[in-house]
Parts: sequence; structure tokens; C-alpha cells
Amino acid sequence: MASIFTRIVNGEIPCYKVAENEDFLAFLDINPVAKGHTLIIPKKEVDYLFDLDDETLAGLMTFAKKVAHALDKAIECKRVGVTVVGTEVPHAHIHLIPFQRETQVSVTAPKLSFTKEEMAAIATSVVALV
Repeated sequence: MASIFTRIVNGEIPCYKVAENEDFLAFLDINPVAKGHTLIIPKKEVDYLFDLDDETLAGLMTFAKKVAHALDKAIECKRVGVTVVGTEVPHAHIHLIPFQRETQVSVTAPKLSFTKEEMAAIATSVVALV
């Protein structure tokens, strides 16, 4: 059975897309711990990040770097943090989390809620900068 991320890649589930190329997709986390919290995934479904082949892992990080620079410009933050947990969804992914304080860079931090309009506005502001 395809993961929820594969279903997003296939267009079966909508997302707030911020960047995409042939191999990777970046979209806003629907349960964010910070404004602009973004997930970066390979389109190819592989459960564990470190099971990705070297070329895909390197490409994922290069793609994430572009998205992180756009987030840094679009969202007022001190930095954009990177977190990998990998147990929430059986599909390799990384979290990019714009933050003011280091304690905000945790997927266990309290979740925030944004309206659909706010999520769309955030996505649009990042898309313009990728």
C-alpha cells in the first residue's frame, strides 16, 4: 500500500506545494510546529532515509537547500532547521523548520494551526522564491 506521501506525489491527496522537480517534492506540513514547516521527500517511495541510494540522498539534500533558502527569505526566522525522525510516515523525508529559538526545531513541539488561506499564502510566498 502506498504511503500518504506517495499518494500526495500521485495527486490523490492535495498539498500546499512549495517546490517540485522530477525527483523531489516539498510541501507544507499540515501539522506544523512553526510557520513554514516544510516536508521534503523523494518521489520514489523508500521507507528509511539512509536506505536511499547515494545519488538520491545527495539530490534530496541539494533540493532541500534551495527550499531552505526560500523559506529563510519568505518566513521571518533566525534560521531554518533540519530534522529527520522518519517514523511518522514510512517514506523517507526531512523536516525544514523555520525557527527563532532552537527549542522550536522539534517535531514533538506543540502543533500550530493555520487556516487554508494562511497555508496557501505561505506556500505562495515560498514558491515565488525557490
